[in-house]
Amino acid sequence: MKVDITDLLSAENKIVEQQVEFDFSSFKSKLGEFPITKKAPFMLHLENQENKRVLIHGETDVTLAIPCDRCLEEVSVEIHLVIDRKLPLGEAASEEDEDAEDTDFMTGSNLDVEKLIYDEILVNWPMKVLCREDCEGICRKCGTNLNYKTCSCDRTEPDPRMAAIQDIFNQFKEV
Repeated sequence: MKVDITDLLSAENKIVEQQVEFDFSSFKSKLGEFPITKKAPFMLHLENQENKRVLIHGETDVTLAIPCDRCLEEVSVEIHLVIDRKLPLGEAASEEDEDAEDTDFMTGSNLDVEKLIYDEILVNWPMKVLCREDCEGICRKCGTNLNYKTCSCDRTEPDPRMAAIQDIFNQFKEV
């Protein structure tokens, strides 16, 4: 959703608060597409500070269905998003600023709220998602989910440093 902030940009020290709904129902990235199962309304706080910068603040909660890293079962992961951005205006925008931020969420006087939320989800993406702490994962040979059922596959992993010796034994093994 795009929010027109022309009124905010034209009035010095103006503050605008607006509840915004974002439209996307899934999060798409290089990792895949993950459905958004729950989203809270997004309260957007915009403040024009003496026509030098616009402060953008907002908070929301988003719940995504992400597969477990071990067994691939879907896990509901809640991500709390806090957006705090400073958008320089006029002469301040042209100066080289140490804490200058990427402003691809602004097009003219339109603020792309979905781009802000997308970027924030990307930054807060969990490193590892597990359905539970003691998740057993899936069998590498037969694909059985070991959380629910055991299989009879041999799961001993040979020491990779002994691979050359194992090859010698395999050559002389009786058939």
